[in-house]
Amino acid sequence: MARCRRSPIGRRSQSRILFSLALVFGALAPLLLIFIPQPVGSQQRQETPGDEIVANLAAGRVIIAVVKDAILTATIENPVEPQTRIPTPVELGTKGLGIFLGAVEWTAPSSHLVIARLDRDLPRLHGRVASSAPRLQQAQPGAEAGDIDSIGHGVTERLNEIARSLHGKINLPPDEPVAQLILADYMQSYGPEIWQLTFTMKQSMQRVDYFDTHVPLPQYRQLWPPEKGQPHSLVEFHYPPEDSQPSLLDLIRNNNPEIEKLCSSDVKMREVRDQLLHGESNKILAVDAIQFLRGALNVIASPNARETIASIGMESGFSWILKPPAESQKPAEKKEEPDAPSLLHPQ
Repeated sequence: MARCRRSPIGRRSQSRILFSLALVFGALAPLLLIFIPQPVGSQQRQETPGDEIVANLAAGRVIIAVVKDAILTATIENPVEPQTRIPTPVELGTKGLGIFLGAVEWTAPSSHLVIARLDRDLPRLHGRVASSAPRLQQAQPGAEAGDIDSIGHGVTERLNEIARSLHGKINLPPDEPVAQLILADYMQSYGPEIWQLTFTMKQSMQRVDYFDTHVPLPQYRQLWPPEKGQPHSLVEFHYPPEDSQPSLLDLIRNNNPEIEKLCSSDVKMREVRDQLLHGESNKILAVDAIQFLRGALNVIASPNARETIASIGMESGFSWILKPPAESQKPAEKKEEPDAPSLLHPQ
């Protein structure tokens, strides 16, 4: 895939997004069984005795507002499975954050082994980019958050550590990515930006019921800044991809009664609504946008759905407005020791 470059002014060029891969998870055979929770609530599994590897999903929606003095990110959980994870912003340096959607947690339930937590690993997932390849930005020693391309390579490497041990075939819907990563940051001499990185899995049959599994480099899509002349408004992502809930911006456009009730109570809320409709989010102050987002989340979130709101201030950097709830500790949960034998690295 062609790479993109930043330039001090203007928009980065974009690679076309192709959604033609059949996405699959696999299983270690014959000793290891893997099953993946489907977004529709069903679980597919290969009927082979043995231990299990489970991939739990971070599912829900991510709403990003780039306003006058901050980048605001709100997330809402969509509990498609009992072990659904809330999409959670992860701080990347002082001026960036990342949010995973899809298969974020990989575990072996019977041994309570956490094989991977991509969200927790994200600050360390910076891959090496071949010196001969074009890149988004030349890496700088001591850089806080790294670059988009470096992060994409790092996440790909981590997923391939898992994929190399997956040899049984389990099919997921053709347009289903294994994971998506949403990145938002302030780039020096460039300004605010939003990227979507889409990760897929490929399999090739080696013999009957035995496949090699590989994660190619992600598909990169830039959502911010908008093209010249395009509106500046909310950017929203949903997972699973087939989630048909209307976006917050669509609700505003269609005069949703609850949103209108929220706006009727406060002149500032009406101003925020109108500026979002007119594509002028870059004129909204963060303090007003935060108040609007908090009220809007109460309208669109289902009962008991977990929520977060984070801010990247242009001057102040990353901060929490609404922290994610604490995760309950699983009984006797074990974490993989760096040098210990594991399902992925047996002795």
